[in-house]
Amino acid sequence: MKKKVYVPALSMLLALSLSACATQPDSSADSKGSAKSGAKTKLTYWTNDRSDADYIKQVIAKYNETNKDNVEVELNVMADNYDQSVDIAFASKQAPDILRVDFNKVVPWVKKGFLSPLDSYMSEDMKKKFASTLVEEKNIYEGKIYSLPNVGQMWRLIYNVDLFEKAGIKEPPKTLKELVEVSKKLTEAGKSTGAYGFAGNFKNTSAIDRVAYPIATLSGTGVVEGYNLKTGQYDFGAYKEITEALRQMKVDGSMLPGTEGLDIDPLRAQFAQGKIGMYINHSAEPAVYKNQFPAQIKWAAAQVPTIDGTVKGASLVNGGAYLSISKDSEHKEQAWRFLEYMYGDEVQTGYQEGGYGVSILPHVTAKAKKANIPGIEGFNPTKYDAIYPAAPTLIIEGKVEGMKKSDALTKYMIQGGDLDQVIKDLNTRYNAALDKAKAAGDTQAKANPSFDPAQVQGTLAK
Repeated sequence: MKKKVYVPALSMLLALSLSACATQPDSSADSKGSAKSGAKTKLTYWTNDRSDADYIKQVIAKYNETNKDNVEVELNVMADNYDQSVDIAFASKQAPDILRVDFNKVVPWVKKGFLSPLDSYMSEDMKKKFASTLVEEKNIYEGKIYSLPNVGQMWRLIYNVDLFEKAGIKEPPKTLKELVEVSKKLTEAGKSTGAYGFAGNFKNTSAIDRVAYPIATLSGTGVVEGYNLKTGQYDFGAYKEITEALRQMKVDGSMLPGTEGLDIDPLRAQFAQGKIGMYINHSAEPAVYKNQFPAQIKWAAAQVPTIDGTVKGASLVNGGAYLSISKDSEHKEQAWRFLEYMYGDEVQTGYQEGGYGVSILPHVTAKAKKANIPGIEGFNPTKYDAIYPAAPTLIIEGKVEGMKKSDALTKYMIQGGDLDQVIKDLNTRYNAALDKAKAAGDTQAKANPSFDPAQVQGTLAK
């Protein structure tokens, strides 16, 4: 009952917010198009991506000028509360035709009835072109394709070259032990300028995962977001040594003070000013340090360290979804032709060459020229970057009773305690939630006893 009462009011707020944050089409182009060909079919496209908005506006403008379907696409860049806005839009029958969808939203949004399958629109050639990058419960659900991939998040250790040189450190750390030691040395070298060795945006509930799963997957644990792909069970023991290393840096005083309350943009601003020696994040950073927070330091990116210095797997690449068609759209055929354009080689190659992201599509990386943007070379896919099968974590977290994994591990990092007990408790609660999700039919995740992390090496960079 409450939902029915409040949806109209929320819809009105949504409409107001859209008028404030939308990227509106050029009015002169609008009138020019109407004069030439009469009333056009308008498609609305919602995205929460702001970093690439200038490029996307350009390619949409070209599409609006050149498409043969008498279609005009209107881009709305949602500044905040994107997921909530999508929920409200569908509830109030104001959904857009095309949505930007993250890989971890595909299953929830399909189950809510938001997305339309793409299979019937795709040619066999197109299916073959994307086949190597399609993953169940990332961009596929119950055998149907709901979104195709474009770029991926290549996780790296991002480091302050100037501070490394000042501390006399020749190369980035390759083990957790070295990570802790280097962080101490950087902090000592940075005393005069107020710089610290390590930081994380630990205000974000997923931040500790963003440190743990690249290290854990590269180390060959086969554990993604706490989920062991081989056993089909949650096993946060794979994160023990990583969490201990973070705790040690906190105890040593070599972690930026207040990092537990830091969000990603304030962290980036501090790094750009030379106040942070190292942090772990993905391939969005080169564009950030060129445009959003111009770097005042020399910086670079390196492979994340492993637990013991041995590479036994590959670093998880987050990717698998990009654009989807709304199930409520009255113009699905036209929306699909726009998606074909957006996924075409010209647009995707231009995206990578512009430094907006690193493609996970072999046919794009083979054609794209090197982006003219400092630092991007450190994020190019290597044999140690790979797309893994999906973990059911996002699907089950709503069923987990008590403190979520990131909160529990971050609390230990800050306060200490009995980590073995924390891990045991997480395993118990997450596996109980997994059982509930399976019983409800919310996930098809199951054990893969033959899964070998070493075998995913080389799947992106041949």
